[in-house]
Parts: sequence; structure tokens; C-alpha cells
Amino acid sequence: MTPLPARSELPPLVPREVFLGNPTRAQARISPDGTRLTYLAPSSTNVLNVWLRTIGKSDDKMITNDTKRGIRAYFWAEDGKHVLYLQDVGGNENFHVYSVDLASNQVKDLTPFEGVRAQNLLVDRNHPNEVLVGLNQRDKSVFDMHRIDLTTGESKLDTQNPGDVQGWGTDAAFVIRAAEAQGSDGSTIIRVRDSATAPWRDLITLSAEENGSFVDFTADGKSVYVETSLGSDVTRLVRLDATSGKELELLASDPRCDVGGIMVNDVTHKVEAVGFNYLRNEWKVLDPALTADFDALKKAHSGDFAIVSRDHPDRTWIVSYTVDNGPVATYAFDRKSKKATFLFVNQPALEKAQLGSREPVVIPARDGEKLVSYLTCPVGVPRKNLPMVLYVHGGPWARDVYGYDPTAQWLANRGYAALQVNFRASTGFGKRFLHLGDKQWGGTMQDDLTDAVKWAVDQGIADPKRVAIMGGSYGGYATLAGLTFTPDVYKCGVDIVGPSNLKTLLGSIPPYWATIRKTFDVRMGEMDKDSVLNYKCSPLFHVDDIKAPLLIGQGQNDPRVNVRESDQIAAAMRAKNLPVEYVVYSDEGHGFARPENRMDFYGRAENFLSKHLGGRSEAFVEVKGAAAQMK
Repeated sequence: MTPLPARSELPPLVPREVFLGNPTRAQARISPDGTRLTYLAPSSTNVLNVWLRTIGKSDDKMITNDTKRGIRAYFWAEDGKHVLYLQDVGGNENFHVYSVDLASNQVKDLTPFEGVRAQNLLVDRNHPNEVLVGLNQRDKSVFDMHRIDLTTGESKLDTQNPGDVQGWGTDAAFVIRAAEAQGSDGSTIIRVRDSATAPWRDLITLSAEENGSFVDFTADGKSVYVETSLGSDVTRLVRLDATSGKELELLASDPRCDVGGIMVNDVTHKVEAVGFNYLRNEWKVLDPALTADFDALKKAHSGDFAIVSRDHPDRTWIVSYTVDNGPVATYAFDRKSKKATFLFVNQPALEKAQLGSREPVVIPARDGEKLVSYLTCPVGVPRKNLPMVLYVHGGPWARDVYGYDPTAQWLANRGYAALQVNFRASTGFGKRFLHLGDKQWGGTMQDDLTDAVKWAVDQGIADPKRVAIMGGSYGGYATLAGLTFTPDVYKCGVDIVGPSNLKTLLGSIPPYWATIRKTFDVRMGEMDKDSVLNYKCSPLFHVDDIKAPLLIGQGQNDPRVNVRESDQIAAAMRAKNLPVEYVVYSDEGHGFARPENRMDFYGRAENFLSKHLGGRSEAFVEVKGAAAQMK
């Protein structure tokens, strides 16, 4: 094995907890009246909770008391009297909506139904005491919309799902007047109605090969904003007539990529700005009144920014900045003075760390497709003949984006090049690129990853004898596929909650994915009709070809990738006397939410990679409080 560069050439080892543990503060949100700020921060027992501060004071206090998984999603109610957050149990993803009364500090479960999942939460500033919530209480496969009174907790059925709706939208009067449904052929149908009692009508239908979604109604309710790829490879933001579906106006588009973030004013219901993310996020400002604001924000801090919260008077914006080689910074922006006031970074210890640049690169695939990718190399050593980890994103209908990536920086600090590839089937690059991945799990989708490794080797960046593959969810599948279908490419693999058998995966998806089931049929293959294809592309049935050691991490309660997916490939490898380490976390689901479990697994992964690739590592000791079970 070629040795790593001398340890003295690399920067100091940053504790993995700095990269992969809880942030010190994150997700700032401003109150509707602009006087208070909330954010996520750890409790004294290192569990993420919501904290509250009066702006201009240092009276920070914790207003929730989660003691297990930590809160990861929350927002202000429009009345300014309540903060709402989501929480599940043990990673089962049956999220409940909780309300914190800021006057009494009382926490109330607004959806106290066992085995029921809440999603599609909607709020409106003109109806501050209400929240609309989708619940699969009546039928586990679909979500009916319920209107909940925040003061009393009373819930009433607002709109019943006819059986095919996957999402809902409201108009300026907070009436549900839009629905996104899936047709039997995988098409997306955007429906509208004229009032809460009027019949639904199909406004536009997007075939399974098209992309699109509802965005908002105009203030008068006569037009709708939608993202659509009709007539284009990429999605465009357009305004349609709410009666005829005729396109009235093209608001924004980019020939390189789909529409990204959309900034809509919640009073005027006008689109103010649209983001497009090819290599990096670029904002197109549509409302001239915001041009000076965006110009000022570009100068306030380096990196790409997003407006994450606004008060009702629209005087103050909370803005987050992401850079490739430092922590995420949060500012309060005063629109009148155009001054951005620094609030915090998510991990102060990173400010002094020497982190690698996360470079956008476009890699050619063997058939000429362009793969937008991100390369992070260690600091202090030449970019030559490095051990490399191919870190594969999940989804697969998702994408890697520019900015700070804790896993990539952790790997680079240990001495590895980290390569992240947007393989075909990744989203954001148009419908053609997305659908090039249809029924290509283990096929051309995997070829793209292999081609990216070859590119890194040909560039002299990666040592071909020291390449690992690692990822979660689909990235875990890609890890298993890499070790089985291209066994000579990888020295080892790290699989996190990855499926090993596509037939059993398709047979065990959650019941509430029924309204998007046809998407899986189109993009992966039907469980029975395409059984031969799914057998061929399932790593479980090609275990004999594995040559490299494997580390598997799995949540016991995973509702998306059942624990049996990991059980069966670990058992198959052991039956062949192939090297596999398998750890299950009894209180986790699709990934590791609790920091104790994250530190435990990534400690194991760090030492596993060091053993097989030669990188640096902290000593591993089993983490107190982790729910690890070696299988």
C-alpha cells in the first residue's frame, strides 16, 4: 500500500464530533412581529431543542424539552404565540405536530394518533390561529387535510383525499383549491377548484416523463404559478390561467437546470425571486424592489445565500450563507438600512479549521453525458495519487449541491479525496437526464460512478488501488452495487441503510407512498413485470463477486429500507466467508438522528476506512448512550 503523505503535511486532525455531531446553533427563524428569534441548539444532555431569544437581549431560553431524538424541523405559527415542531418515535417517520404555547410553556400534541403520520403542513398569516395538516388517519395510504385550531387543539376534516392526491395547496384566503395527484400511468395531474365546495377539475396533466408541481395562486385566485417541463427539457416557472390552464406568462427559466428555490411574497402572492442551481445557486430577482436587497446580501458574506425567514412587516430577513470550506453563517438583514448583522455560525470550531475547497467539476461519462460533481481534497498535500472515497448521494431522485458538506470535509481532513457525483437520475438537470436513469439501478447509473472514479484516476488525483465507495439510502445501494458489479474498482465499501434486494425493497415501501407508487414502477421497474431486471440489479444475488470488505450501518425501525435489506446481505456474505461488519441501531430509522449513534457509526467507519485505505483516524471507543448492536 502506498503510504499517505507525512502526517505533518496534513492540517491538525479535527474531532469527528465537530463535523458530524450536533451544531451549536442552527435554523434561525424570526417571529412574525420581528421581536424574537428562535433557533435549534443542544440541551445540557446534547439533544437538539428549540431556543428563544428576544432580539437585542441575551435572554436565551430553551422552550422545548425533547430528551431523545432531537428536534430537526420546526417553524413559527403565524399568531406569534406558538412554535410548532415535528417529531417521530425511534425513526418510524410517523411524525406528530407539536405546539409550544410561549406564554405557558405548555407543549401540546396536535395530532395525537398512534400510527398516523402528519405531513403537508400549511399556514397563513391572515388565519394565524389555524394550521392545515395532512393526516393518514382514515386510510394509511392517503392524507386528508385537517384544519386545527391552535388555541383549543380542535381538529376538523377540511378536505378528504379522493385516493390519488399526494399534495395540496391553498389560495390567498387559505382555502384548499389546488391538488397534485398521480395518474395510473405515472402522470402528475394538477387540479384546481373555485371554492371549498366546488368540484375539482384537471388543470394540466404532466406525463410520467415530465416534471412539474404547483407553487401558488395569484392574489386574485385567477391564475396559478407552476413549475413545468412542458415544452422544455428543464422545468420553468410559469403562470397559468386557473380556468383554462393556458400559459399566460413565463417568469423564469435556465437552459442548464430546473427551477430551484422560489421566493413568494405571502401578502401579494407575487414571485419575487427564483433560484437556479447548476454548479452553484444563482438568484434571478423578478421584483425590482428587491434588487438592492439582493445586491447587499451578496456583499455581506461569501458563499451562496438563502432567505430562510421573514417577519410580517418584511423589515427583517434571516439569511443563511453556505461556503464550501467553512461553517454555515446566519445573519439578520435589515431591509431599510441594507445592513446584515451577524448572528452565529452553526459550528464555531470550524472557523479555525483548515478545510479543503469543495470544487465543482463536470465529469464526462463514457457516453458523453456531463456529470456535475464536487471534489474535496485534503489541505496541505498535493492532489496526486490520493486515497479517495466516492461518496454517493441518496434518493436517487435528489442531487448534491455546492456548499459545506460535513461528510466530505471529515473525509478530506482524514487525508482522503472525497468525490460526489450527480449520476443520471439525479434531479435538477432536466427531464432527459432524470429519465436516463429509468430502470438503470446497477446499470448506467452505476456506470456513471465507475466513470467518475476512472476520471479521478486519469487526472492523477486518486490512487486506483485505494478507492472506497460510501453512501446512504440509494448511496448504500450504490455501495453494494459497486462491490458486486465492479469488484476490482473498490478497496472497501460503507453502506448506510442501503437496499440489497430490489424486489423486497419495492414490496416493503411505506403504505403512505401509495400515491407515488407509479413513480417507482416507471423509474425502477414494476415488482412483478420487471422481476428479472430487478433480480439482475440486486446486489444480494451477486454476493459471490464481492472481493472487498464491507461495513453496514442500519436503523432497526427504518420505514423506507427495511432492516431485512441489510440483514440478508450480511447473512449472505457471512455464508460465503466474506468480510462484513454489521451494526444496527435499535432506536433509529432511515439514518442516524441521535448524535450518540452518529458518533458511534462514523467512528467505526473512520477506523474501517483507515484500516483499508490508510487514512488518519481518531481512536474509536464505543459511544456511551449509543444503541449499537453488532449483528
